[in-house]
Amino acid sequence: MKKRSKVGVENDGFDRQIDWELRPGGMLVQKRDIGDASSGPMIKIKVSHGSYYHDVIVNAQSTFGDLKRVLAHETGLEPKEQRLLFRGKEKEDNECLHMAGVKDMSKIILLEDPASKEKKLEEMKKNQGVLKAYEEVAKVRAEVDKLSQKIVDFEATLLSGTKVSDKEIGVLTELLMVELLKLDAIAADGEAKVQRRVEVRRVQSFVDTLDKLKARNSNPFSKKSSNAVSVTTKWERFELGVGSLNAPTPLPSSTKITQDWELFD
Repeated sequence: MKKRSKVGVENDGFDRQIDWELRPGGMLVQKRDIGDASSGPMIKIKVSHGSYYHDVIVNAQSTFGDLKRVLAHETGLEPKEQRLLFRGKEKEDNECLHMAGVKDMSKIILLEDPASKEKKLEEMKKNQGVLKAYEEVAKVRAEVDKLSQKIVDFEATLLSGTKVSDKEIGVLTELLMVELLKLDAIAADGEAKVQRRVEVRRVQSFVDTLDKLKARNSNPFSKKSSNAVSVTTKWERFELGVGSLNAPTPLPSSTKITQDWELFD
């Protein structure tokens, strides 16, 4: 005696479960495995996909949805991305092959869903755009690396006590600004946009460094103020007025002037 274990599944008394499915017209039939010859006759179908042909072997009582799942392995298209046409009409997934008149060696046309195809094209263009942005940022980075080496050379020259031409510093600054404009013109999204932002900050930091080097170059002793001679306007008083701008204060005299006259012989 057969005993129902759960909806859509029965036990046949031999410890085997039987799956059931609802076919068009409300008929409940045993679900058959695709490609299982023991479940019914097998047929070969010729599927045309663009300039390619695929010979697919399926059960004669399979549905078009079953056929799509088989074709997914052959074409790489997901079932939802496929449209199957037989005798000029598009078929629904729940339609049975044999009920639609599909027989051995019948021909079916496979088309890619337009919406899916357009979405793929958009993703492809986006990926190409991201790749192009990566390449453009990489080119700028390589050029900035070369310019940064010159900044290191300028710093070493100034530390040695030798001045650098202001013109050379100015030219290097202009070259960095050109690279900054290149970065600003790159249309980037996602990770490429992050990489562009990082490079922009890097170039800006180099420009700031050059500004500081230019200021140091104009005043080479700005970093050596501690060794400079201290000049003061305070004056120290010394006796007798030496080293003072003020006249010395008169000292009291030991000589006494008197008007008394003394007679001599």
